[in-house]
Amino acid sequence: MRIGEASRVSGVSARAVRYYEDEGLIVPGRCGNGYRDYCRSTLDRVRVIRSLLESGLPLRLVREVLPHLAVGQPDAVCAEFVREVERYRDGLATRIAGLEEQRAALDAFLREARGSVT
Repeated sequence: MRIGEASRVSGVSARAVRYYEDEGLIVPGRCGNGYRDYCRSTLDRVRVIRSLLESGLPLRLVREVLPHLAVGQPDAVCAEFVREVERYRDGLATRIAGLEEQRAALDAFLREARGSVT
């Protein structure tokens, strides 16, 4: 199927599908006229990529794990990859804590500001 239908079927924008191709995450077939031809397995991969990205993983980690998922061995994901994901998650937790502190400071400022408004 061509990219418009692939986009519709996968639920991922055509722009994102092209981006995944540009990044080497998918390799669609080509028709004789040069149009991309997306098969079901490519669309399945597109859905997996989208899911991983939506879970917050950066593209570099998605790129690392895809070969393991492609061969149907998600348990074969190496320990180093798991440690990378844990480090990424821990970094998110640190950023969230910082944002919560900023929000608390803003809340305190607003309470004071509202109390002094006449």
